Amino acid sequence: MIDTASNTVVATVGVGVVPNGVAVSPDGIHAYVTNSDSNNVSVIDTATNTVATTVALGSGPSGVAITPDGKEAYVAAGSNVSVIDTATSTVVATVPVGLNPSGVAVTPDGKHAYVTNVGSNTVSVIDTASNTVAATVPVGPSPFGVGIIPDVPFLAFGANLVIAFGGVPNPDSLLCKPASP
Repeated sequence: MIDTASNTVVATVGVGVVPNGVAVSPDGIHAYVTNSDSNNVSVIDTATNTVATTVALGSGPSGVAITPDGKEAYVAAGSNVSVIDTATSTVVATVPVGLNPSGVAVTPDGKHAYVTNVGSNTVSVIDTASNTVAATVPVGPSPFGVGIIPDVPFLAFGANLVIAFGGVPNPDSLLCKPASP
């Protein structure tokens, strides 16, 4: 853990092998860390800087995102997204997506989770109410990360989705739509 006021390490928490992704619950009480080679997620109690529990998952979990209400964590693992109930730390749904899912982001309203599929060159859109894939969007090669930019009313243009492609420069671009009034 890093103290942002002093930019110093104040705690080191031992988790699984090859920690990869991290997301913090909206209330700041827990941090969820994916451990790619341990095939699990470490749930850290941020008050004590200790692992409160470990949730077993499919192979190579990477990206993780928490819903805005803090009730569920969406974790990319294998060719699926595992949905963890944060109150019980149990997997309550497994959603098949594309090959090698990596990045995960949940919309500000919590209605959708976007998942990049590195091996399929797609983004899966998960309906969080039903935990099913609502759409699969073809994108450029090897999409890795994803982030949601909320609409801001005073902007001339607002984008809803940002996709980070592999580390190689390419001519891909992001299409922006006019912001909602």
